[in-house]
Amino acid sequence: MRVSVIGGSSIGPDTAAVAEALGETLATRGHTVVCGGLGGVMEAVCRGAAEAGGETIGILPTDRREDANPWVETPIATGLGHARNALVVSNGDAAIAVAGSHGTLSEIGLALAHGRAVAGLDTHDVEGVKTVASPADAVDYVEREVGTTR
Repeated sequence: MRVSVIGGSSIGPDTAAVAEALGETLATRGHTVVCGGLGGVMEAVCRGAAEAGGETIGILPTDRREDANPWVETPIATGLGHARNALVVSNGDAAIAVAGSHGTLSEIGLALAHGRAVAGLDTHDVEGVKTVASPADAVDYVEREVGTTR
């Protein structure tokens, strides 16, 4: 399954460690990471997935594939700025939010509007988002939900 991972572009080391563990967990369970392709949570989740042999897709806000973080296997340049957020969530079967601010909140809203299951790790408290305690819990949740809703 493809899982959209959304989160902050400026993060501290603790959040980076969570995102990297999430990427590793997704990859070891055979899932593809879809993200915005830049830094912060996006880079950390891609690093974790890539180092575990997983596939990573970065849907970039810019019109240059070269802007992707070094762990993105398949960069997709859009030139759409924040409007690319809709493409990030619509290309995943589910979404996992890690921390984040306004951009993450918009992606959560879009994911829910598209009927995606959304797990949250230390992120916005929004109706429809399942708050979870760990990367493994997040992946468990989206696996269960996609298996029953899609």
